[in-house]
Amino acid sequence: MKDLMTTAQSNRVMRRWGAPGIVMLAAALALAAPSEALAAKQPRQTAEAVAPREAGEPIMAIVSIKSQQVTFYDSEGWILRAPVSTGTTGRETPAGVFAVIEKDKDHHSTMYDDAWMPNMQRITWNGIALHGGPLPGYAASHGCVRMPFDFAERLFDRTNIGMRVIISPNDAAPVDFSHPSLFVPSKEAIAAVPARAGKLSLEAEEAVRAADEAKKAAAAAAKEAQSLPAALRKLEQQKARADAENAYADKLVANAKTDQAKAKADELKQKAATKAADAATQLDAARAAAQPKRDAVAATKEAAKVAAAKKADAVKAATDAKLAMEPVSVYISRATQKLYVRRNTHKPAPDGGGEVFDTSIEVPVTIRNPDQPIGTHIFTAMAKSGTGLRWSVVSIDEGDDAKDALDRITIPQEVWDRIAPTALPRSSIIISDEPLSAETNYRTEFVAVLSNHPQGGFITRKPTAPPVEMASEDGWGNGGPFGGNGFFFGQRDPNSQFVYPRRRAGQYQYYQPAQPMPMQRSFW
Repeated sequence: MKDLMTTAQSNRVMRRWGAPGIVMLAAALALAAPSEALAAKQPRQTAEAVAPREAGEPIMAIVSIKSQQVTFYDSEGWILRAPVSTGTTGRETPAGVFAVIEKDKDHHSTMYDDAWMPNMQRITWNGIALHGGPLPGYAASHGCVRMPFDFAERLFDRTNIGMRVIISPNDAAPVDFSHPSLFVPSKEAIAAVPARAGKLSLEAEEAVRAADEAKKAAAAAAKEAQSLPAALRKLEQQKARADAENAYADKLVANAKTDQAKAKADELKQKAATKAADAATQLDAARAAAQPKRDAVAATKEAAKVAAAKKADAVKAATDAKLAMEPVSVYISRATQKLYVRRNTHKPAPDGGGEVFDTSIEVPVTIRNPDQPIGTHIFTAMAKSGTGLRWSVVSIDEGDDAKDALDRITIPQEVWDRIAPTALPRSSIIISDEPLSAETNYRTEFVAVLSNHPQGGFITRKPTAPPVEMASEDGWGNGGPFGGNGFFFGQRDPNSQFVYPRRRAGQYQYYQPAQPMPMQRSFW
């Protein structure tokens, strides 16, 4: 009976719509079926969740591209979870290892028609970031990780520059881990750091003052001696003329034929000889007086050089001592057979945007069976534990398990001795088959992407300006071993994307551009 009534009602509807209406209805039904099938294939959206305990400072965020969710962890476990929307096909969010390098509460894109990206937390300079945005229930961004607007706003003030962001192709979570190769700090070394840093800072300040004074003394000595060459040249020219006149008088004496001519030549000879002798005396006196000034220039120049070297050494020692109070990040690449070290200096980048990371350590490392995959593993010191640190590991790529990966690596003892005794919570060791991305520079922590997964939202942006050359006397802004400034730009995908958000009077509004926007050669 129910089927019959439904059929009768449908017939009445079709008679009322007529032939055109029937065609439109058939088309709508044909479109609805694939949409429903597509929706069935989409990952189930994770609801926002907060851990039922007091949360600490976020140490890492893990984005699962598969499950379209992000989870934040403190030292005790997960604290926040929310659905996300990552990059769509052709604009995929790159899987790999990143860190927050800049934060902007009210960011607007210069690439995508001034699109509003509130509570933006940048993880690459070429345009990948976490920010508030619309969530259609599937991957829909241009490569960024969109989070719920309110969630991104609540999160913004809780994270810090340098927080690890792991983007995994599949679901991943930190698990407790221990291994003898992980850093074991020394309580005595950590306790001595503040006093040592203070002492070395004072020594560095004194070395800077001494170098400045030596530089001024060298400049003053050089200025005082500046007129010496010209004065000496003038006296040398005078002596040369006097000698020429004396030689001419000798010729006159020799060629005199009469007594009168001889007397006149003798008189001229006497005057010329006296003049030549006076010129020689003046030149010798000037040279004698100039030598101490020349010696002073050489001495003050050498003193300034020595003082500058002492200043560089003192500043470096003070810098290393100060950095010992920061968590340390180590990256070991099987591709380059190198070990890299990063620490945040918390100094603003001189060319704007982000903070400067110390890049002073880059050394070869020994990896057993270097031709065999090792995977990508992120070991993180979550908290203090007794006399050491409590570590976790997150693995996001195929290869060895975490223990076997560490077993294959021999960390240079010099590096171990330099950073292990003062390793702090939030320190990390990353092992990967991948080289560091060209995005890694003095304004980033480590950026590494998995080459065996789509990177559309990352690789579609092209390099722009040449590297920014930075002059610095304290070693903060030398561009690091990777060179360049890591800036990239990108071209907008002409395919329409999910509508861009705007906020007006506290309300979220959405619009869809009528035409594809032209490429704008500017930073994201």
